[in-house]
Amino acid sequence: MPFNYDLDFDNIDFREQPEMYRVGRGEQGVLLVEPYKSEILPHWRFKTPEIATESSKTIYKMFLDYKEKKDFVGMDMARKFLQMGYTRARRYTNYKGGKKYDEDGKLMERQNDPVKAESAAIFMEKWKKARTDKEYLDMKKEHQKRYG
Repeated sequence: MPFNYDLDFDNIDFREQPEMYRVGRGEQGVLLVEPYKSEILPHWRFKTPEIATESSKTIYKMFLDYKEKKDFVGMDMARKFLQMGYTRARRYTNYKGGKKYDEDGKLMERQNDPVKAESAAIFMEKWKKARTDKEYLDMKKEHQKRYG
């Protein structure tokens, strides 16, 4: 079932109502689902490889903490933040300032920022660990079976 953007995200605590959560595709809902957004977002950074290393380790530890608590929604949100660390760092690798299009809507020239590419690789490693975690995959399957 696709991610439902029509929910009243300002008034839903997904820890208290996990049945309202839908996995969706990729990073869908990453900046909407509370209280997880507020717990994880302050740790999400990718400007340099050192910052990306600290950030990805912290978020992956949060993933494991949610796993220990059998909190699938928290695990999935941590996985989404790791994925977003990778995708945003890649965007900044390819486009200065992260802007893909100029003010006229024309595609900007691609570049290759090796610092941002390293940050992306750091997040990719933790994202892969999260998304292939057997318990995560089992919980995801069960959540989708029960709630859609």
